[in-house]
Amino acid sequence: MSIASVTAQQNNAIAAAATANAGSTSSPASQAGKTALTSLSSNFNNFLKMLMTQLQNQDPTSPMNTNEFTSELVQFSSVEQQINTNTSLTHLIELTQAGEVMQASAMAGKQVTVSSDHVPLQNGKGVIQFTTPASEPVDIAIYDDNGNRLSDNMMMSVKGTNTWTWNGTTSNGSSLPDGSYKVAVVAANANGTTSALATSVIGTATGVLSQSNGMQLKLGALTVPFSQVQSAGN
Repeated sequence: MSIASVTAQQNNAIAAAATANAGSTSSPASQAGKTALTSLSSNFNNFLKMLMTQLQNQDPTSPMNTNEFTSELVQFSSVEQQINTNTSLTHLIELTQAGEVMQASAMAGKQVTVSSDHVPLQNGKGVIQFTTPASEPVDIAIYDDNGNRLSDNMMMSVKGTNTWTWNGTTSNGSSLPDGSYKVAVVAANANGTTSALATSVIGTATGVLSQSNGMQLKLGALTVPFSQVQSAGN
């Protein structure tokens, strides 16, 4: 085994650890860091053995250049520090996520307002909020995930925040099961045009999820990022 091959192995070790830590924040990433350190230690011992052998057998009239060995030692030290940093960062992320889950769990059972274009139907009830700049006719449509219009409702809004409660029935009077349904609110403007309005929904928080893209809040069948939570009450 040459010094070059030892260097290649140590670089492969840190590359594998960095890739594992970048793609996961769970215990397998920590295990990958331990594996990389074990491989690095083995390579470092082989390097020292080769160094001692070459020093013992060098030509006294043409001694070896120590710059290369010094560079190799610095590389091993840098790789070890990076692996340890990645492993420590993984542990910190795991602890932080566990703490976030515990804090978020305290929201379970509370009424929560979130920004969403889907309304959670819970116990046969869904609550939608929207804002209009003036009193104007508004159409509120409910769809299933396939885009089929289930319910169509007209109302006259008031200036400011409006709240509308859906009883979970379709336009033909059929009752729908609890779930998550798409909602679209369109206002009829005074100039004859229409405009889509942003919606918020109110529901009961039923749980939290910790996913790779962040913490998620569940309102029955609806799951939204915590960044979309607007308020939480009792």
